Amino acid sequence: MDIRHAVGVKVGIPVEKLAALEWYQESPHFTEWEKAALEYAERVTRDDQEVSDECFRRLRRHFSEPEIVELTFVIGYQTFASKFAKAFQLAPQGFSSLNA
Repeated sequence: MDIRHAVGVKVGIPVEKLAALEWYQESPHFTEWEKAALEYAERVTRDDQEVSDECFRRLRRHFSEPEIVELTFVIGYQTFASKFAKAFQLAPQGFSSLNA
């Protein structure tokens, strides 16, 4: 999450919001459409979760079908990048810190 954290801060996402990602469902820092997208991303990437019909209903309240396709592509790309870095044991490059 090193470069994504640094880019997020650079484009103006508050550090408190980035720090609250793990608790996005309960956090007041996220809008309902952000929570829908984050839930979808979590369900797509985790092997122990399915993308339920209810998850899709929440997603469709906030996103069009083309937007869902694009979101799915971005989730897939980021998952690939994470697995690629893991395979080659790429360490964080120091673009950010957890305290920033």
